[in-house]
Amino acid sequence: MSNMIVFDLKNPGIARESQALPERLVEGNPSYKTWEKDNVGNGRIRSGIWEATPGATRSIKGETWEYCTILSGVIELVEDDKVPRHLVAGDTFILRPGFTGTWRTIETVRKLWVIVSP
Repeated sequence: MSNMIVFDLKNPGIARESQALPERLVEGNPSYKTWEKDNVGNGRIRSGIWEATPGATRSIKGETWEYCTILSGVIELVEDDKVPRHLVAGDTFILRPGFTGTWRTIETVRKLWVIVSP
C-alpha cells in the first residue's frame, strides 16, 4: 500500500449518493455525491471529493474541523449572525469546530475536503 494518494478529479470513481437530512433541510431538495479517498484513525481523519446540487441546509460542525477547496460551482455560506460569504471555484476555507450556519448551493458545487474529528 502506498502512502501517497492522488485524487483523479476527472474520473473519481463510484460515488456514495445521499440526500439532505430532513432535519437539516432549509430549501430545495439537494442531493449529494461523496467520493471518500482516504480514511485513517478509524475515521478520525477523512478526505475526498464532494458534490451537491442546488438547495440549502443547516451546517453544524460540532467538534469537527473541515478544510474545503471549491473546484466548481457557486455557494453562499452564512455563519449564524455573520455576513453571507459567496464562494466560487478556487476559493478555500476552513469550518472550525462550533461552526453553525446555512450552506446554500446556488450552482451545483464540487469541493475537495479534509475532515478531522476528535
